[in-house]
Amino acid sequence: MKNTIETKAGYVAVIGRPNAGKSSLLNWLVGEKIALVSHKANATRKRLNIIAMHENTQIIFIDTPGIHEQERLLNQFMLEEAMKAMGDCDLILFLAPTSDNTKNYLEFLTLNKKNIPHMVLLTKTDSVTKTELFDKIAEYQAFQDKFIALVPISTIKGGSKEYLLETISKQMPTHPYLYDPEILTTELSKDIYKEFIREAIFENTSDEIPYFADVIVDKVEEKETIDNIYATIIVDKKSQKGILIGKEGQTIKRIGMHARKAIEELTQKRIFLKLVVVVKQGWSQDKDMLKKIGYVL
Repeated sequence: MKNTIETKAGYVAVIGRPNAGKSSLLNWLVGEKIALVSHKANATRKRLNIIAMHENTQIIFIDTPGIHEQERLLNQFMLEEAMKAMGDCDLILFLAPTSDNTKNYLEFLTLNKKNIPHMVLLTKTDSVTKTELFDKIAEYQAFQDKFIALVPISTIKGGSKEYLLETISKQMPTHPYLYDPEILTTELSKDIYKEFIREAIFENTSDEIPYFADVIVDKVEEKETIDNIYATIIVDKKSQKGILIGKEGQTIKRIGMHARKAIEELTQKRIFLKLVVVVKQGWSQDKDMLKKIGYVL
């Protein structure tokens, strides 16, 4: 007897300014640490597919870099990544921190040239009072003819996850599943490991260093009881290399421990992580270097 259950599947682009809470939202929705999370802005540099199953619906979320304008080639790539995600999806989630005014939302409306349906998610609601939240909701009600839903969320307090997934599911087209329902992401393991190492750099170095550093995972050796990961951290200047390594190698040790712990939690396997730091002056403006790292302009 044939399975007559109707399935749905679609792509959902997660859009917003830098540090709006996009990666935190997606990790919260799938219940696993997949996307890079940092309190520093512009941590996400390229699109990342994260898959959530809700009843008979497969939702492929696309984590995107924050929408911003800067001159470096790397930043141009990041903006293009966000724009491509908006153009190739079935639904857009626009994340609006409750501390923001509606300026970023108005800019988003002009960028959404295909008028793809979107929802507005008011993020970081745990940081404001109930009165402030109600005032912010009222502010966005002026645009209620533009969006299909306005949903306040807090990844810290939780509570609205099922409602959010249900609302998104209703917007997904009827379609066979696009990926194996058991997987959480379409990314290669090497790309996930790279992001965890980048996150460790963001969390263990000063404000300047993370923006002039990136990671290439050179080799992964998968063994029965342990996986060996060899990676290169690229920086722009010798002084940055010195800061990354730290006095007697203490900073690079912290970065390695942070990344290794995150990878072990995801893989449920022991990890050996070897990190080296090299200087490639002007790498974020070099098309060939950016391509080698994984950013194809």
